[in-house]
Amino acid sequence: MTTTTETYGVDPTPTPLALLLLGREADPNSERGVECPGDLPAASDPDLVERARAAKAKLGDRVFILGHHYQRDEVIEFADVTGDSFKLARDAAARPEAEYIVFCGVHFMAESADILTSSAQQVVLPDLAAGCSMADMATAEQVAECWDVLTEAGIADVTVPVSYMNSSADIKAFTGKHGGTICTSSNAQRALEWAYEQGQKVLFLPDQHLGRNTAVRDMGFSLDDCVLYNPHKPKGGLTTEQLRDAKMILWRGHCSVHGRFSLDSVNDVRARIPGVTVLVHPECKHEVVSAADMVGSTEYIIKALDAAAPGSKWAIGTELNLVRRLAKAHPDKEIVFLDRAVCFCSTMNRIDLPHLVWALESLVEGRVPNVITVDPQTEKYAKAALDRMLALP
Repeated sequence: MTTTTETYGVDPTPTPLALLLLGREADPNSERGVECPGDLPAASDPDLVERARAAKAKLGDRVFILGHHYQRDEVIEFADVTGDSFKLARDAAARPEAEYIVFCGVHFMAESADILTSSAQQVVLPDLAAGCSMADMATAEQVAECWDVLTEAGIADVTVPVSYMNSSADIKAFTGKHGGTICTSSNAQRALEWAYEQGQKVLFLPDQHLGRNTAVRDMGFSLDDCVLYNPHKPKGGLTTEQLRDAKMILWRGHCSVHGRFSLDSVNDVRARIPGVTVLVHPECKHEVVSAADMVGSTEYIIKALDAAAPGSKWAIGTELNLVRRLAKAHPDKEIVFLDRAVCFCSTMNRIDLPHLVWALESLVEGRVPNVITVDPQTEKYAKAALDRMLALP
């Protein structure tokens, strides 16, 4: 299928803000680690691809490159495996012979890989500025304060924390320490069912939309069973009665990519493309999920399009790099982006070919850059939460 501006939206004009959103510039006042020691290759360097190939060949089995589905094509080309965050972390753990795990994703993903791999392996994130806005919406201090609020309300003892994989190691550790589990977008329902066997309520971190959609769409809860805890308001902006009456206490967090899709996006694409099937990620807003034809994780979306009939029409509500890649892989189907505007994951987009080349060439030279390390105590409790998820039926 030919990519058009109508299908994917028009790229932002090259203002400083637009370049930042596309991962081409930095904001030192708000980002961590945007500077690379040594020289970062220029994006215009015509030898970048060959340099990446040469460095990877020199490292051989000592390096294992992971590429998240939302990465740029130029990076995916060099990935040994692709997948979602948890699949990639497990793939890394299954390669103990690799000294270096180069994670082309974002910070919380690299943390998970460090937790699941051996102490003999080092996890490298090519750009430390590749964070996750959703993960950053729940800090350890905020969640500890929330637990104090639940304790004062007399419900902490019957509340089980369930944290989305898209969370920091600190939040995973909090979850493990308080008897909870981690979930992915694929197994959120199983995780919640397990949690309700352990207690009466769930504190769902940090993505409100995945929690709400799973509880209401998949488990038959009502919207009234859910309350939204806002960490920026006293006691989360909730009364003691609201907390006691709720079954699902949702953290006020969201994905900046999936959260932008709207009901108007769905209505617009249906008007433009008669017979289109709307397929969205469960991190989208509840009204978008309710209006869609199909809802599922990134892996679900990929498998659904692989199995789709030739000539079928699809509007996909997830990150743009993946949608473009799927459209190229299935020229016999019409696959369009759900929204008219550009919707890259700006922090994921920070991992580009220059950063990957810099990281690989640093390893060749004997320097290990941007190592992601989770401290032993945090790792202990975070792994306990991850192990509970792995034990889910």
